[in-house]
Amino acid sequence: MASIMDGERQFHIQAKKGEVGRYCILPGDPDRVPKIAAFLKDAKQVSQNREYNVYTGYLGDEMVTVCSTGIGGPSAAIAVEELIKCGADTFIRIGTSGGMDLKIWGGDLIIANAAIRAEGTTYEYLPSGYPAVANFEVTEALKNAAEELSTNEDGNRYHVGVVHSKDSFYGQVEPQESGVSDRLLSRWGSYLKCGCLCSEMECAAVYGVGLVRGARCGAVLTAIWNFERSKAGLPDNITHDSTRAIKCVMGAIERLIKADKK
Repeated sequence: MASIMDGERQFHIQAKKGEVGRYCILPGDPDRVPKIAAFLKDAKQVSQNREYNVYTGYLGDEMVTVCSTGIGGPSAAIAVEELIKCGADTFIRIGTSGGMDLKIWGGDLIIANAAIRAEGTTYEYLPSGYPAVANFEVTEALKNAAEELSTNEDGNRYHVGVVHSKDSFYGQVEPQESGVSDRLLSRWGSYLKCGCLCSEMECAAVYGVGLVRGARCGAVLTAIWNFERSKAGLPDNITHDSTRAIKCVMGAIERLIKADKK
């Protein structure tokens, strides 16, 4: 019986084996892909379909792929699934977030060692109560790379910890407008008490797929601003510059390549 999955190229990302590296960088925004790929050698576009823009280049002699995932867990999970089918086994999400813990300033880097599963995609992969955690090797590589790029200044620090993954952007920024505002606000308060660093939309899904498929996953996020600092009238930065996060990912992958070759 014919199937949409029978083609040589993956159904959504439209890439195939041989075009994708072992190491993959996962931004959300398709327009960020060429900006990230510019840090690679001889990077070329492999495909572009829907929210998936795919480039592959080299770090040293190792193929590295950059693939956008769009917004949210379902499309991120599809990207990871299909990239694994193309031969990838190591994934680093690079994205943006809204700070939650008051120590986070806009511009800070956040390395997500785990994600709160406040979304739906991971429940198609992991049992209820099973944590969405990052791979230790990837997290350590990101932490070491971030340390070299950071200073003890507001907006230029890095942090390692738990992040909040959600399905609704406006459920975060305008929870009072939701039909389940009581539940959203109560859970948000609990996450703050537990030291959650920031809120974003894809980490849990990426980690969930990685755990089930045996892939290594991690993430580094730029805090655009801090939602709680703004709400409290505290000083903050607003930044849309992801250059330091890109350099962090490249440094982490270089470290992983070196370690993997030993």
